[in-house]
Amino acid sequence: MKTHTGMKTLMVGWIMVCTTWAWGQSSPLVGTWQVTEEKTCFESEITGNESDTEKELLQEFGKNTTAVARLIRFKSNGTGEEGIFAAGQKKGESMRTFTYTLRDGQLLLMDKKSGIITQKLRVDELTSSTFRFHLEGKDCESKTLTRTK
Repeated sequence: MKTHTGMKTLMVGWIMVCTTWAWGQSSPLVGTWQVTEEKTCFESEITGNESDTEKELLQEFGKNTTAVARLIRFKSNGTGEEGIFAAGQKKGESMRTFTYTLRDGQLLLMDKKSGIITQKLRVDELTSSTFRFHLEGKDCESKTLTRTK
């Protein structure tokens, strides 16, 4: 009878160790991220010798007077969704689902239904709070995301 109880304790302990290990293996990308900065090639190419018109245009870039945010959710099962969320609303608009793979500093986004790669992104920085990347082959365009959940 003691052997049976000992086996149960051993089995429960083993399950806890495996579960803890599995959680530790999850991608640092898993979670909800908000796009906080987008830099275009046009903005990257300006060298400081811009005209007054260009200065005005640059000031208008990135101004966001409404309370909306672009959120991207990466789930632990390799799927995700992206959409535009307004303040006070739980559901986003223009939701797009995708699957993803993160390996060797590259994030591949794929269409969920067909499996076709839709974007190849090069990861520049990935920490617990910041995710910065650029489109493969376009170093001048970058996006910065901040973890919200």
